[in-house]
Amino acid sequence: MRTRIRDVRVFDGEHILDRTSVLVDGDRIVAEDDGPADVIVDGTGRTLLPGLIDAHTHTFDTGDLARALTYGVTTELDMFCLPARLAEQRAAADRRDDLADFRSAGTLATAPGGHPSQLLAVPGVAELDVALFDTITDPAEAGEFVRARLAEGADYLKIVIDDGAVHGLELPPLSAATASALVTEAHAAGLPVIAHAVTEAEVQIALTAGVDGLAHVWTDFSSRTADLIAQILDRDIFVVSTLAYFEAITQGRENVADCAVPGSFDDAMRVAGALHGAGVALLAGTDATPFVPAHGTGLHRELVLLTEAGLTPPEVLAAATSRPACRFGLTDRGRIAPGLRADLLLVDGDPTIDITATLAITEVWRRGVRQAR
Repeated sequence: MRTRIRDVRVFDGEHILDRTSVLVDGDRIVAEDDGPADVIVDGTGRTLLPGLIDAHTHTFDTGDLARALTYGVTTELDMFCLPARLAEQRAAADRRDDLADFRSAGTLATAPGGHPSQLLAVPGVAELDVALFDTITDPAEAGEFVRARLAEGADYLKIVIDDGAVHGLELPPLSAATASALVTEAHAAGLPVIAHAVTEAEVQIALTAGVDGLAHVWTDFSSRTADLIAQILDRDIFVVSTLAYFEAITQGRENVADCAVPGSFDDAMRVAGALHGAGVALLAGTDATPFVPAHGTGLHRELVLLTEAGLTPPEVLAAATSRPACRFGLTDRGRIAPGLRADLLLVDGDPTIDITATLAITEVWRRGVRQAR
């Protein structure tokens, strides 16, 4: 099946091209030619984007992946998938083109009773057959923990450094020594490490441990912020934004399982702006869960919040396409170029000027398969 999308504006993951054509042959984007196409799609007044990548989600079932794809999110980067579900969902995403693709950390590394254990006890989650999952208490256990994640099929390791203060709780945190041991073992095994750390003190522990990325911006802004940003820049560490998550859990919102103390979202926005202003690599991610934000729509809200934090629309689009693809080694997606996967999103209007146009979805392709709408 050959599909030509003609007379369309293209954001290719890095650059904007006006009134061009994109040819898809099977599951790949191919160099444009004058040959016949089985399907012609008129792109007049529309913009073609690489399929969006949400750089922080939690996929509890295939319904999450289906919802994501409906909204043009063709890949999710999962940061904790329940062990019993990981193989099942991976097989489904590989087999079916009506689901978003995903990569996963498998079981995250947290202390017994540590975050997010408190959320897995919330009524409703039990319906998802939540099972006990591995935790870690001592640096000496790091090697065994990492080997178990490799056996599980993890693509990277996520570690949790969170004492609960932002959530208005007291939770047992992963120790600095254990965090460092986990990073050492993961790197020796070829796994990148992403840290959940939501305060300046927790971020410093993560940076000292040698992580490759931060799963969130943090939620306090002080005289220490500039020093943390300097360390992040010096080590070329990426930061996933998750502003929609902090917006959703800010204390006072109803029907939200998680919560954050007042001021958390405002400071998260300030931190995001400071990170961007300094040139830190921000990746668009939501922390989508069965609660909030929602898979799919949550990423579109994230894109709006990133513009409010100071990014231009093209910078925001790169943060949701080429930048996470690059940082997570997804060399076959995140851009529109010959030879890459035909994961594509077609929208009315011009999101390179008005970011809200990403929700004016007209077509989505996953591996070249046009999704029913």
